[in-house]
Amino acid sequence: MKSLVKKFSKMGSRNLAGKLQDDEQLVRQVMALFEILSDIYGPDRLVLKAGKLDALSLMRSTELEDRILALERIVFEDPTIDRKPSPNEYESVLADIEEEIADVIARRRVEEKIEKQISDRMQQRHEDYVNEIRLQILKEDAGPDTEETLRKLAELENLEKRQLSRSALEIVRPTSMSEIVGQDRAVRALLAKVASPFPQHVILYGPPGVGKTTAARLALEEAKKVALTPFGEESKFVEVDGTTLRWDPREVTNPLLGSVHDPIYQGAKRDLAEGGVPEPKLGLVTEAHGGVLFIDEIGEMDPLLLNKLLKVMEDKRVKFESSYYDPSDPNVPSYIKKLFEEGAPADFVLIGATTRDPSELSPALRSRTAEVYFEPLNQVDIAQIVRNAAGKLEVDMASEIPSVVSDYTIEGRKATSLLVDAYGIALFRGMEQASKGKEADSGDNRVKITLDDLEETIRLGRLSPYVHVRASDNAEVGKVFGLGVAGFLGSVIEFEAVAFPAREAGKGTIRFNETAGSMTKDSVFNAASVFRFVTNRDLADFDVHVNVVGGGDIDGPSAGTAVLLAILSSVYNCPVRQDVAVTGELSIQGNVRAVGGIFEKIYGARQAGIKKVIVPAENAKDVPPGITGIEVVSVTDVADAFEHIFQGDAVFGDLDRE
Repeated sequence: MKSLVKKFSKMGSRNLAGKLQDDEQLVRQVMALFEILSDIYGPDRLVLKAGKLDALSLMRSTELEDRILALERIVFEDPTIDRKPSPNEYESVLADIEEEIADVIARRRVEEKIEKQISDRMQQRHEDYVNEIRLQILKEDAGPDTEETLRKLAELENLEKRQLSRSALEIVRPTSMSEIVGQDRAVRALLAKVASPFPQHVILYGPPGVGKTTAARLALEEAKKVALTPFGEESKFVEVDGTTLRWDPREVTNPLLGSVHDPIYQGAKRDLAEGGVPEPKLGLVTEAHGGVLFIDEIGEMDPLLLNKLLKVMEDKRVKFESSYYDPSDPNVPSYIKKLFEEGAPADFVLIGATTRDPSELSPALRSRTAEVYFEPLNQVDIAQIVRNAAGKLEVDMASEIPSVVSDYTIEGRKATSLLVDAYGIALFRGMEQASKGKEADSGDNRVKITLDDLEETIRLGRLSPYVHVRASDNAEVGKVFGLGVAGFLGSVIEFEAVAFPAREAGKGTIRFNETAGSMTKDSVFNAASVFRFVTNRDLADFDVHVNVVGGGDIDGPSAGTAVLLAILSSVYNCPVRQDVAVTGELSIQGNVRAVGGIFEKIYGARQAGIKKVIVPAENAKDVPPGITGIEVVSVTDVADAFEHIFQGDAVFGDLDRE
């Protein structure tokens, strides 16, 4: 009580202190409210606030009603309040004042809490910003590398310093069109289509290892030398294997044509991903723009991807689409906008290579491309390739090596590989001799590859001669050479027959190895009918066994003529020349009808040392022009082949068919 009196006394309220005896509770209440306001605003700010609200004199008044009015003006912040409360209204007015003060205190506490949170957030943001600036400065000074990445970089640079010499296969690879052996016609045709003011898309057909890839690569280099062609020094040769061209139908990835990396799932560049901008990735067709796109084994490509490639070849551009692309987005870089709106250029010449038959390729692809056929290599070609490779390796070799190599392969790549392997064995042999103190056979440093070196290579590779059937100068009874073809490779097939008189006339049997396929069965039955047509004798009087040596599955009718000749030889004991081969479908009237693969069959026969090939007259146009080393005879009737296939004169029964 005394303390309250003292506080009011300090404010110039001597008379009010005397009245406290009458209304002590109200005085306490008013003084407490002023203390609260002083705590809320502070003493100085409270005085300033009272002055602005014209309540300073009232606050210093000795009258209780003036003090209450001062409280009203300060708390409600309204200087227009001028009605002093009566004694009966003190309690109600003070209650309103207390309620308003309570609201002010509550608001201030909420504001302080929010301000504290804001301050904390601002402090955290400030610290993050400072840390980000600090990291950026560190990156600018030291780059993105860390100690670990710098160590890996050093290891990579050390690896770059270790370089082996070029591989031997690189050394023996042809470097000019003149070094491609056995493909003069194909090379001329390819250059005519590529080294032109209007180059064409080309498909190269042929067996493996005959120079298709090398010819395609060198064709571009030759085309660059011709002034009229559109190719320049910057024209690229982009090579890819069709069997490895995998893609996602959703266009998530497509290394051939290009794809779009969206900013969410595929991780576009950070500066693009943060802005939600998709990033196009250019494909091989754009890399080959202005040059050659070479697709090896193009026949193995996914059909749908091939169709997409054909569309690009037609438009000469690649189009990109993405649901994330917004043309109105100002954050999209100009080059990305250009790719989405105009596409990427893809004007190239396609050169595809395949070992498949043309009928197995897409008709749409064949209609858009020119076709060049590479020929199978013969023994002379393989021998020349081996000699050329030996010259590039600067080695001496035994004179028999080229011919021996040609017995084990018809692929130029395999031939050079055999020579290189033998070269390695010769080097190792030389080192062994040097370690034993033996002197070299010659005074120079050239490596000498011996026949033993090559034979060791062949044994290590578990190789067997490519040609299992060889022509012979000795005639045999019941054995005829037929011709087959698989892919682009022809081969000689041995047909043999034996015949015995049936135990009972008219009840003979015909047997054959059914593993040779249903076409062989048909050929045997056709031959049985023609046998009677030719000889006027019934084959049912004999027990006949026809065998296809090796039991291969023959899927064509070309064995018919060979089967009939083998049966005739066995029944009449007439020797057959073993340096002659025959092909042709046999009709039941004795006609020799056209078959496929004549080109390949002739080459296969020549590979086996056959001197003469009998083909249907309908296939005469399919015989390659200028072929050497083998005679080709065309026949219409099976009887026309007798003089070429049988040793001496052969007469089979009554040939008068009237």
